[in-house]
Amino acid sequence: MKIGDGFLKYNNIELLDDDNCKVKLNITKDSLNPYGIVHGGLTFSLGDTAMGVMCHKLNKNVVTLNANINYLKPGVGKYLIAIPNVVKMGKTTCVLNCNIYDDNDNLIAIMTGTYYIVGDLWK
Repeated sequence: MKIGDGFLKYNNIELLDDDNCKVKLNITKDSLNPYGIVHGGLTFSLGDTAMGVMCHKLNKNVVTLNANINYLKPGVGKYLIAIPNVVKMGKTTCVLNCNIYDDNDNLIAIMTGTYYIVGDLWK
């Protein structure tokens, strides 16, 4: 899967590993909130993207129905990595989780997402 122009490119989010669907956020000064840490919404977008990439790898076109994030540590350093995992793949919905790490391999956030499988909408 190729991440094209738009939101992901603008926010320095890139697909790192096709086999494991790892997604990387390269941290820049524009990624930071007023406290000097990665903005929580951007961390959320990274996890949501990784879970969506995993669904796409499984040939499922999805949209997010619901997602939840628990922030454990501040997002700091050079980059963040999101690693998704399928919990359950159903006929119309699927549930995934995602761990997000900093560049020192510290777990900084845990996400869960529920996705609606939309079929051939974007093929």
